[in-house]
Amino acid sequence: MHGPTSPGWMLVALCALTGSYCVLRMRSRVPEQRRAAGGEALMGFGMAVMAVPAAVFPQPGWAWPVYAVVFGAAGLNALWSARTDAHHLHHLVGAAAMVYMAVVMAAVPEQAHGHGHGHGHGAGGSGVPLLTGALLLYFAAYVLVTGARLLPAAAGGGGGGGGAPVRWGDRPELARACRLSMGIGMLAMLLAM
Repeated sequence: MHGPTSPGWMLVALCALTGSYCVLRMRSRVPEQRRAAGGEALMGFGMAVMAVPAAVFPQPGWAWPVYAVVFGAAGLNALWSARTDAHHLHHLVGAAAMVYMAVVMAAVPEQAHGHGHGHGHGAGGSGVPLLTGALLLYFAAYVLVTGARLLPAAAGGGGGGGGAPVRWGDRPELARACRLSMGIGMLAMLLAM
């Protein structure tokens, strides 16, 4: 993605750490949580790779179509999984956003050849494209709602009354924090386009 190098590396670190935690969540005893964590791990690592600053490591031209195919397949999987769990609709929107960003970024080298530095907008340079704006609004709302849901979990004290300790992969407040950080990362990536 085009943008400043330091925030780009912070975004890479945030997304990679989130993806790593999602891999831990894949060890949950709950099958549905494992499936959701797998999709979120793919999203976290994919966002980390796509967020590597172009000034440091420019993505090869073939990478963007590969990202579009991988996240297109993830979107189809999320659409199929949404039959039984509505949370997968969010995964579908996330995968669609990643496909959109990959397609836009694939067009950047052609624009950058004649103009020095492309902005990644295929809309003639007149403001934010409609789809980018819609995705920004969706992820901003998602971040606010997820953050609000996280607050009661932190204030509630947790633990839930005894028995076996809760495993790292089964902690709902950590799963929400993971989703919150990926939503913030998606907002940052969309703004950097």
